Amino acid sequence: MSSPILDAVLDEFHKIKKLADKAIAQLTDEQLHVKIDEESNSVAVLMRHMAGNMRSRWTDLLTSDGEKPDRHRDREFEDIPMTRADLLAEWEAGWTCLFDALAPLTDADLQRTVIIRAEPHSVYKALSRQVAHYAGHAYQILFLGKHLKGSAWTTLSVPRGQSEQFNRRMIARQKAGA
Repeated sequence: MSSPILDAVLDEFHKIKKLADKAIAQLTDEQLHVKIDEESNSVAVLMRHMAGNMRSRWTDLLTSDGEKPDRHRDREFEDIPMTRADLLAEWEAGWTCLFDALAPLTDADLQRTVIIRAEPHSVYKALSRQVAHYAGHAYQILFLGKHLKGSAWTTLSVPRGQSEQFNRRMIARQKAGA
């Protein structure tokens, strides 16, 4: 049985991943590790942090604390030398943890309690919290990518000055499908 809430959450996670993936794909291996200032994170650091968070939060979601004892969050913010392949493997593994954890959930699970750092949350609240968390970091990745690529950046949304054209295409597509 399909769940409108879980379907919506999954859809948002897929959109977040797609946005970040498209931004990451535009960057060179070197650009993945660029920090725009001392207090900023590189794209690689954001990817490692998100992957670490996903592994911790989504592994054994319903049966263990979402902050796993073997997670070393502070290390996620160290920009260690990694190949693109290794970085992407860690990134994909994190997303796999998330999608694998959500696949068996039902509406009945949404009110169940999960623990994150010893604090109880409903599954629904935990999902909502992570959608916001990952979206925030995905937009950081997008911002950094756009900054680093400059005029070579390929927009991931409606290009400037083309909103009306885009809207007309969407309306025409909708009418054609009706």
